[in-house]
Amino acid sequence: MDATPIAAAAAPARLAGRPSWLITQTAAHVHRMMAEAFGSAGGIRYGYALLAALEEFGPASQASLSRRTGVDRSYIVAAVNELAAAGLAERTPDPDDRRRNVIAITPAGGAELQRLDPVLDRVQDELLAPLSQDERAQLARLMGRVREHQAAR
Repeated sequence: MDATPIAAAAAPARLAGRPSWLITQTAAHVHRMMAEAFGSAGGIRYGYALLAALEEFGPASQASLSRRTGVDRSYIVAAVNELAAAGLAERTPDPDDRRRNVIAITPAGGAELQRLDPVLDRVQDELLAPLSQDERAQLARLMGRVREHQAAR
């Protein structure tokens, strides 16, 4: 499926005003924006999300990281390998289940989050440029409610 964003004027009328279509189109665009921004900054794909989860919630299994971040499990192993190779996270066997690994953020991983925070801020500002601060906060609240509702289903 081609994820090329469709100009609003070019979209079929049946789609143009539907939130599900708008969310899908915007998500595809945001994914490209973030990949470009983090890639240009030397960030690891999905690294920011994984490091942020590890920093906030503490050491976690790869499955738990997938659930917390929404990053597909098929990408987690490669991303964790890259984070570990860069010294941003460490992987150790789970003492309760040796078949499973526990991932923890390192001090260098915390520094990487701080280094990438302004990159994410720039993407947010570019994406939400047409909105006021109040509208940005309202959008975040509404999207959060929709996400929470879907997660509870």
